[in-house]
Amino acid sequence: MNEIATFAPLLTRAATAETTADPSSVMTLLADSDTTGGQLTSYRSSFAKGAVGAPAHFHTKASEMFFVLGGSLQVLVGEELTVLEEGDFLLVPPHTPHAFAAAPGAEADVLFAFTPGMARFDYLRLLGRVMRGEASFEEIKASSEQYDNHYVDSPVWQAALAERG
Repeated sequence: MNEIATFAPLLTRAATAETTADPSSVMTLLADSDTTGGQLTSYRSSFAKGAVGAPAHFHTKASEMFFVLGGSLQVLVGEELTVLEEGDFLLVPPHTPHAFAAAPGAEADVLFAFTPGMARFDYLRLLGRVMRGEASFEEIKASSEQYDNHYVDSPVWQAALAERG
């Protein structure tokens, strides 16, 4: 029998949601696993024009959902590059390398969700500190197991980033 997690209804108001920002994006933290009975983690990222989001990586435990609220998002899934436009939805299963950035010359506003959920808000806060120069990338690498974020080398993604100039 499947066990159903129980949790209280969760409402996150835009006016009071925690945000973390760096020079190229603002992340609005919506729901972490501790408030959803482990069912999901969700946040919204607003990327500046041409901003790089995440290098190639994969998750071993969670699927990652992308829903483009506005603008255009360039994504790598496996070895395939594509651009998601407003209203497009993408679900990346565990163990699938992926990366993302605002499409060249575009902004992007994206809703992200991970299922099952896992505590990721501290990772997003750390990421903001790294992007602002307040912490080192080594701290991100050291947190791979804790946050189920495993970085991989992707020549396809490196080439796509190089084309941006």
